[in-house]
Amino acid sequence: MENKKLNAAGAPLKIGVLALQGAFIEHCNMLRKLDVEPIEIRRRVDFSDNLDGLIIPGGESTVMAKLLYELELLNPIKDAIANGLPTFGTCAGLILLSRQIEGAGEGAFPVLDVVTRRNAYGRQLGSFKTTSQFHGIGEIEMVFIRAPYVSEVYGQARVLAVVNEKVVAVEQGKVIAVAFHPELTEDTRLHEYFVKMIVNCQL
Repeated sequence: MENKKLNAAGAPLKIGVLALQGAFIEHCNMLRKLDVEPIEIRRRVDFSDNLDGLIIPGGESTVMAKLLYELELLNPIKDAIANGLPTFGTCAGLILLSRQIEGAGEGAFPVLDVVTRRNAYGRQLGSFKTTSQFHGIGEIEMVFIRAPYVSEVYGQARVLAVVNEKVVAVEQGKVIAVAFHPELTEDTRLHEYFVKMIVNCQL
């Protein structure tokens, strides 16, 4: 990593990856491919104010919320996202970032003006792969694993991708969330999209 990407202060760009569940290692590997330093967040001490961005990976959203609370990470991360920390959520990350979850109140970090349905695809489609257009990137591979989807978009949220007439990616302010797992493909473009957003926010 001789050519690390730099933030506005001229320091290496640091993106935190919540490392409680899910494919966080794959997210870290994606960032390294883009010459970005990942910071694995497992404890309160790992989460600091000098992070340039945050990735919330997949997992089991209710378990993740419980762990975040028990590890005293919930409120610090919630405040940071509300105060403008660029954030990228995948699968369970989408659920945690939603203002409303069907039948379950709001997400742990309710900043996206969306209603999200958990485990939205039936058992036959619990896990599948497809390709579809992603706004600003083009056609990308999408890996769905017992995925949610967005059943309603309102307010300031903007749709980035749709699969089979279901919204599977949204953006609002400095937050991007998708229902699928881009870290489980070889395509780094979605992570690069997030990195570019962080850099543009700092200009």
